[in-house]
Amino acid sequence: MRARKWLSGASATALLTASVVIGTASSASATPTGCSAQVSGLTASSYCSGGTGEHRVHVLQKHFLPDVGPILILGPWTPVGSTSSTNITPHTIVNVWVTTRG
Repeated sequence: MRARKWLSGASATALLTASVVIGTASSASATPTGCSAQVSGLTASSYCSGGTGEHRVHVLQKHFLPDVGPILILGPWTPVGSTSSTNITPHTIVNVWVTTRG
């Protein structure tokens, strides 16, 4: 009885470990690489040169009226090798970054 419980627990642990390793490998290989973001005038864009999946540009801006609060602008999801671009406001840029998904 004790051996059966141990074998059952060992099998479950091995299966869980294999699932984690396989899940990690597949998601890591699908992530876009070589991504960059830039702002030119009133347009923000992102580009990813490698991998697979999609990406988009994010821009966080600060309105000149403090009571308005932050302005978050998101570009469209686009595949690797394409540019994600969006129009932005003339307010102060706080941060620009790229989000990816496999």
